[in-house]
Amino acid sequence: MLETFFEEIDMESLVTAINETFYMTIFALLGTFIIGIVLGVLLYLTAKGGLHQQKIIHFIVAAIVNIFRAIPFIILILLLFPFTDLVVGTIRGPTAALPGLILAAAPFYGRLVEIALNEVDKGVVEAAKAMGSSTIRIIFRVLLPESMPALVSGITVTAITLIGYTAMAGVIGAGGLGDYAYFYGFQRRDFNLVFVCTILVVVIVFLFQFIGDFITRKLDKR
Repeated sequence: MLETFFEEIDMESLVTAINETFYMTIFALLGTFIIGIVLGVLLYLTAKGGLHQQKIIHFIVAAIVNIFRAIPFIILILLLFPFTDLVVGTIRGPTAALPGLILAAAPFYGRLVEIALNEVDKGVVEAAKAMGSSTIRIIFRVLLPESMPALVSGITVTAITLIGYTAMAGVIGAGGLGDYAYFYGFQRRDFNLVFVCTILVVVIVFLFQFIGDFITRKLDKR
């Protein structure tokens, strides 16, 4: 139907761009989830009154999180070109965008994880400590399970942010719908293509939001 309405649109290239957007979003989301959990747990444990209060470690982790959150994504991905080239072997394409996407989103999600952990009932944590549970056990048996609805809600918000980042990364050749809309739409004055790419990005955002909200409702026992 789209090919009939917009005759100049190459449907094969459009499908490739959609797949690249999903590829970047999903794999960056996995990396963001893992690193974000680690950062959030470290911030929670080492904070004042935490299970392992460490002022210096907390300051360092918080500084790293704040610095990466403060750098605009488009500038961050440019700064990471040498690192990306070293790790991936190229600075173009969906895979090359992953380091920048993860390093931009993980600190943001780390803060959401810290907030979620702080909302866990202190009494439950104290009860686990009184029973002799180790810190690792408290993390995986108490903190993460109790905060799971908030963690899923946070990763959903982060996913929406990542989709926007993939579109921006496309402007510098990362692939995906942003790349396709800019190089084949905007630069060629084909605003029908830009419009179609915009609609598709919105649909992808709604899809991730729906899935995240559904999982959050299933996990929330309140």
